Amino acid sequence: MSCLALSLQPVNGSDILLQTREWFPPARALVALSAFRLTRFSYSKPSAASSAAAAADPDPSSSSESIGDDPLAASGGQVIVGVESRYRVIYRLVNSIYVLGITTADQDNSVNVFECIHIVNQAVSVVVAACRGVDVTPEKLGRKYAEIYMALDIVLRGASSIRLAAMLSSMHGDGIAKLVHSGIDTESKIRGADSWAGVEVHSAERLAGIEVFASARFEVPPETLEAGDEVVATIAPVTQIEQSDSQDTKGEEEESEGPKDPFAASDALNKPEALVSGFKKNRDPSATDLTLALVGLEVTTLPPAEATQSTHIGVEGFEGDYGGIEFGNEQASLGETFEGFGEAWGGGLDPSEFVGPKNAAKPQGLGGLEFLGTGEGGAAKAAVDKAAEGKAGEGTPLENLLVKKTEMKGPEMYVSEEISAEFRESLVARVGLMGAVYLRTLPPKTAGDKETEFSFRVDGTSAVKRFVMQSSRVSSLGNGLFHVRTAPSDEPIPILKYSLLPRLTPLPLRVRLTKRHSGTLLSVMIQYASNPELPAPLHDVTFILKLPVDPSLLKVSPKAMLNRSEKELKWFVPEIPLNGAPGKLRVRMPVDTSAEEGDEEIEVVGYVKFSSQHTSSLSGVCLRPASEGNTDFYEVNHKYESGVYTCN
Repeated sequence: MSCLALSLQPVNGSDILLQTREWFPPARALVALSAFRLTRFSYSKPSAASSAAAAADPDPSSSSESIGDDPLAASGGQVIVGVESRYRVIYRLVNSIYVLGITTADQDNSVNVFECIHIVNQAVSVVVAACRGVDVTPEKLGRKYAEIYMALDIVLRGASSIRLAAMLSSMHGDGIAKLVHSGIDTESKIRGADSWAGVEVHSAERLAGIEVFASARFEVPPETLEAGDEVVATIAPVTQIEQSDSQDTKGEEEESEGPKDPFAASDALNKPEALVSGFKKNRDPSATDLTLALVGLEVTTLPPAEATQSTHIGVEGFEGDYGGIEFGNEQASLGETFEGFGEAWGGGLDPSEFVGPKNAAKPQGLGGLEFLGTGEGGAAKAAVDKAAEGKAGEGTPLENLLVKKTEMKGPEMYVSEEISAEFRESLVARVGLMGAVYLRTLPPKTAGDKETEFSFRVDGTSAVKRFVMQSSRVSSLGNGLFHVRTAPSDEPIPILKYSLLPRLTPLPLRVRLTKRHSGTLLSVMIQYASNPELPAPLHDVTFILKLPVDPSLLKVSPKAMLNRSEKELKWFVPEIPLNGAPGKLRVRMPVDTSAEEGDEEIEVVGYVKFSSQHTSSLSGVCLRPASEGNTDFYEVNHKYESGVYTCN
């Protein structure tokens, strides 16, 4: 990817022309042009001030200092503009017109800057040819606007020097069609290539010849075949043995062709016994070589004699000979030696002698966990409870002893939201809420291959900035109605995602961080207050304070947990009431630098983590059936949690 856009911008005035690639939005190109114009103006302000000073001061030395104050007034160069989206602008100044090429300012060498410079130089050639010289003005560009527009479109997509010369020669006098279409034929003629009109005939003839030869069939006459057999016979004469073999095979084939009596006696009964005549003599000398016959034979090497001897063990209680191989002649025959190994289980052993035919009954219970009672007499009490359970309900499965999971009656939907906020002192610097609508279908074991399909409505979307849906599963019906169709899954499926407007985003918790640095003591206080409009108070809230140093002494109120490796201080607040007084978390510690000596302010950042579930969502988004009275799905508790919730 080299050049994304070309533009003509006068020194004073609005842009004259903008030509972009298909995938590059013109709005981004206009942003880059505006940033380039602001960059020119910012660079030219010192130059204007110095020129005014030179006019007031007749000293020639002061006027010489203002030369070159405007770096973009040179004949050409490049500059990087933009803040969030950065672009590289290659420019050429022709008279009072800037010819600009816009590309991305990547640092991974994915942009060929030299190719972009080459395209800008070609655009300068087009502009100079259209104005018949370097005296380029907006009025002259307006007279040849259509030709310049089409020529820059071709140059932006890549044009060779041959085609560029053809376009420049047809800029004046010829039409735009000649300018656009004549370049290809001209390039072909200069390179010595034939035109398609002249080559098309040969292509048609070739395709016709292929069809003719593909459908052709050839039959060789029998005279030609007989003549070929005679030539073969003269080249390779047939031996008498092969002829006799062929005659024998012919006789056998003739006999096999005739009808046979299925109850007739075999001809082998009447043949004399002949052994030698049944074998053919082989004159190959390698047949008598025994080494060739033993090439593929593998012989297993026997272990040494020491390996066959047993080892005597003299340990008390374990005396005897162990190991070794003993050969005996007690067995009468080979069949008696391996008798029993052909039966089932390798020796006639019945498995029921060692293992019962049925699985052993396992005792009910939690595998000993029921005896882990706390306090005195806990084990005895657990044993009594276990005996009572065994009498009351024998055969009760293990799942019934644990907490029973509620069975799903149908598809369930809920909203999961994540809110992030940044507080500076007591002011909200940034805030954002991202939400997602999840669908939990019936498990595949229950639903089988049946798809989940229903329609629903989303209400309370007045504060929503943007909705994004998973088009493979959800389709929009308009007016807040959606239709979902998906296969069953074990995991919840996100089908909709949305974000809220920052000014309409509710804050569940307001946080303020205040720090005081007096002498070598640093005091930090975090104040927090809950939103009284929350559906339920927040529980189990964690406050994390990043400390600037690893403190040697620390004084906190209330109690907190210190992590020295991470330099963190954590407070756990069980519950924050909705209408209660603001809470306070305070800490004091000594630091290395004093307030008078330290030039830089000590940075202290606090983080908040919380999560909650309720029947209503934090943003007010709710899910309803498409029509009243339908129970296509069940709306369960919604969730919201903190993302990046900081204060500094």
